[in-house]
Amino acid sequence: MNDIWDFISNRRSQLAVDSYLHVSAVIQCLLLATVIGVGVGILVYRSPAGSSLATALSSTILTVPSFALLGLLIPILGLGVPPTVIALTLYSLLPIVRNTIVGLGAVDPAITDAARGIGMNRFRVLTRIELRLAWPSILTGMRVSTQMAMGILAIAAYAKGPGLGNLIFSGLSRVGSPSAVPQALTGTVLIVILALILDGIYVVIGRLTTSKGIR
Repeated sequence: MNDIWDFISNRRSQLAVDSYLHVSAVIQCLLLATVIGVGVGILVYRSPAGSSLATALSSTILTVPSFALLGLLIPILGLGVPPTVIALTLYSLLPIVRNTIVGLGAVDPAITDAARGIGMNRFRVLTRIELRLAWPSILTGMRVSTQMAMGILAIAAYAKGPGLGNLIFSGLSRVGSPSAVPQALTGTVLIVILALILDGIYVVIGRLTTSKGIR
């Protein structure tokens, strides 16, 4: 434990920067995945075949090992941020796409029929009624994707991606040296702590943005 505390105290500034980059990359990729995933969900949720196809395709992405996907992207996009963003966004899609489809599909048709009956067009019904009712499900998908992305981003250090994964990889590559284990453990523990903090933020967002009637 003393070695870990010594490592943290000696690298406070760098750890803070790496932590910021890790969280920032996850949030930016998640927002991109949310735009894509919710958009896909809106397009296909009324079609059983379309819903199945969208879910199957996004599920297939998760069957590809992250090392393999990064290895395929590196020759095309090079090292650094581009392959990391693409990989992280793709891996984040499934929970968002699936939960968007489930959330929109669970909206009571009687509610949408009533909305149309008072003169709402299709776009207003979607934005004012359906998406609001589906929001808790969509937020849950975002929450799951965030936790997945926090761990997957650590592996993206293989492609020289940003974040705490570089700390872990550097430590593991120097196993046997005095600072190797403290370095790898510090990176791992920080990722877990940051993931828990983000999860708590999602809980707060859910309570602030979801009306009591649909919680």
